[in-house]
Amino acid sequence: MRIPATTACLCPLLICLCFIQKSYGTSQLRPNVRAPSNQTKHPDGETDVHHRPKRGWIWNQFFVLEEHIGPEAQHVGKLHSNSDKGDGSVRYLLTGEGAGTIFVINEVTGDIHASKSLDREKKGHYVLHAQAIDRYTNRSLEPESEFIIKVQDVNDNAPKFPDGPFAAAVPEMADVGTSVFQLTATDADDPTYGNSAKIVYSILQGQPYFSVDPKTGVIRTALSNMDREARERYSVVVQAKDMAGSVGGLSGSTTINVTLTDVNDNPPKFPQKNYQLYVPESAQIGQSVGKIKANDEDLGVNAEMRYSITNAEGKAMFSITTDTDQREGIISLRLPLNYEKRKVHTLHIEGVNTHLDPRFSHLGTFKDTTTLRIIIGDVDEPPVFSIDYYIMDVYENSPVGTEVGTVMAQDPDSTKSPVRYFIDHNEEEQVYFTIGLNNGVIKTTRSLDREDVAWHNITVMASEVDNPSLVSHIPITIQVLDVNDNAPYIARDDEIIVCETSRAGQVIQTVRPSDKDNFANGRFSFALPIDLPINPNFTLMDNEDNTASIVARRRQFSQSEQDLYQLPVVVRDGGEPVLSSTSTLNLRVCVCQRGGGGSSRVKACRVPAFLSTAGLSTGAFIAILLCIIILLAIVVLFVILRSKKGKKEPLIISEEDVRENVVTYDDEGGGEEDTEAFDIAALRNPAGAERRRLRREVRPGTEGWLVACGPQSPSLVLLDTEDMHHVIRQKVVEADRDTSGPPYDSLQTYSYEGRGSLTGSVSSLGLAQVLPPEISYSDLEDWEPEGHTLSRLFETELSETEQTIAP
Repeated sequence: MRIPATTACLCPLLICLCFIQKSYGTSQLRPNVRAPSNQTKHPDGETDVHHRPKRGWIWNQFFVLEEHIGPEAQHVGKLHSNSDKGDGSVRYLLTGEGAGTIFVINEVTGDIHASKSLDREKKGHYVLHAQAIDRYTNRSLEPESEFIIKVQDVNDNAPKFPDGPFAAAVPEMADVGTSVFQLTATDADDPTYGNSAKIVYSILQGQPYFSVDPKTGVIRTALSNMDREARERYSVVVQAKDMAGSVGGLSGSTTINVTLTDVNDNPPKFPQKNYQLYVPESAQIGQSVGKIKANDEDLGVNAEMRYSITNAEGKAMFSITTDTDQREGIISLRLPLNYEKRKVHTLHIEGVNTHLDPRFSHLGTFKDTTTLRIIIGDVDEPPVFSIDYYIMDVYENSPVGTEVGTVMAQDPDSTKSPVRYFIDHNEEEQVYFTIGLNNGVIKTTRSLDREDVAWHNITVMASEVDNPSLVSHIPITIQVLDVNDNAPYIARDDEIIVCETSRAGQVIQTVRPSDKDNFANGRFSFALPIDLPINPNFTLMDNEDNTASIVARRRQFSQSEQDLYQLPVVVRDGGEPVLSSTSTLNLRVCVCQRGGGGSSRVKACRVPAFLSTAGLSTGAFIAILLCIIILLAIVVLFVILRSKKGKKEPLIISEEDVRENVVTYDDEGGGEEDTEAFDIAALRNPAGAERRRLRREVRPGTEGWLVACGPQSPSLVLLDTEDMHHVIRQKVVEADRDTSGPPYDSLQTYSYEGRGSLTGSVSSLGLAQVLPPEISYSDLEDWEPEGHTLSRLFETELSETEQTIAP
């Protein structure tokens, strides 16, 4: 490690100090203090005196130089106890920070040495503990004491700028001495010892524009009128040196990049004093025709400007707006251009800064002007009509070809090209007018009816012969004037009500005529037809105000006698020629009602009650209505019950049956009690079929009432002569041969017992409600015991039945 020259100079001085410390250290240490002797008093009155001297350390605060690189260990100091007689019986021990590694002690002499080079910037002092013990007994001669070894600083660290390089800004044109930036350097050396950390600042680069304060490190402007537009950035190098800047001090440097910020110190300037712009005369109003821009060397808001036209002539024809983003003036057209009237327009344009800095008002006005000549270009324009809108009129019913009016247009250009005229027809519209191709005369193409269309709107187009693509349009409104071509009439939509109680001379109603023509046809007049006899019931009175009143000639009209009268009325207008028409008015006689609380009558017919002539009261009418409702309810109930009764259960109930054909038998039986409609006993007992078929039952108390079986099927009539078994077999053969039947198998069950039974059929289905008396039970004697029991039961039931029926 390099040792500075100052360190080499101090070494001899420090060695001398250490030598003086060794030689005269005891005079500088704390003086030995004898403790008072301890006395022990014996019982016999003698005292034993023990003298124990006060032990103390003979030492001082130690210092050691940092960065020691000598061949021998650096002597730090010496420990010494008053108990040390120099005979080697005292042993010195050292503990604490760095003991045994950095600091080594001689246990006999107490000398302390630093075995390593120390750096104060890493650790400035060490705290150690010293102890003196008896070498032979290891008994502590002195209590453990603490002392400090301080590392003495040498100038081995140069100043530093830990955050550099730096950036700073200062406004351009700033005054001399304006603060720009403040630097602060750091030095790791001890600022309390010598000048190792005393720093002085100086500029190595950046003069003569900037200066730095040597003590504070503040950088200031050193030159006035620094112009950003000439130079914007500066690089300043500043040095920091310790040892108060003396020779041999250590130094460090950093860079500060200084930027001059903009101020409004430059007015706007147009690159040219005269400009020229070409604009065609066809330019539209409001359209941008050109741009102009003034330069400003400043930046941001300092370069913002506003453009304006200063001469009144140019301001009337053109306008200028400012584009703040591009800092341009946009010139727009205010009025239409006409090459034939004026070919050149001159504009005086001014550009002015909007944000002024009063500090630089001495530099002059921050604005500039220029002149712009606008040259108008000739363009082939479409024809121009003499006026902007035409209104014409024509009488209705005018003959075809009647002249309505004339339009006129001409070429505004110097060539004065001929003009052609057209009507812009819509394909769906009817054509009522035509226009002369060369003269612009508008004529009718058909007769017009004001009552159909009173106003017509058409559009006429004009184009140049030389350039047909240039077309002008103009709207034309044509009014159809009225002539007296419609006779007046009286509307007959509603009937006129005549009250039965009307009096003679009473005004029945006032009528007003209608006329499709306008009111220019004069006043209307009213009269009764002269070719008809005088109406005995009503007359007409002309009110001479375009109305007429119907007046009753007699009183007491009767609706029952005559409810409708007709009155023809002749209406004439005052037009030229006079037109008239006859309208027949219907007058209906009604029973009028008196208004609520007043004497006025409400002219509205009351419908007569249709039951009033029958003489029925309201109560009777309500009773009849209720009877009709009850009858209707009974009929509906009967229909509902009949429909429920007619419903049958399906022949096939199983959900798995998926046959394609459904056979419906619309033959309903009479239930369990119906034993006569179809005698099923014929299937059970063929022998008794004929006998049961002919049976009759006459009930007591019902003379003349005959209960008999219904008609029998033809096949059952022959049961007395044919065997039922044979019949069934025949039916099976017929069913097998029938090809029109269902193509699926069917299961048919026949409850036929056959012949050969001794007892016959025991079924009760064929029995009547009361057994006839002619049945003999004597035949039951030949039956088995079960038959005798059945006989007794029937006899008991028969006797009870006879007692009940007997009168």
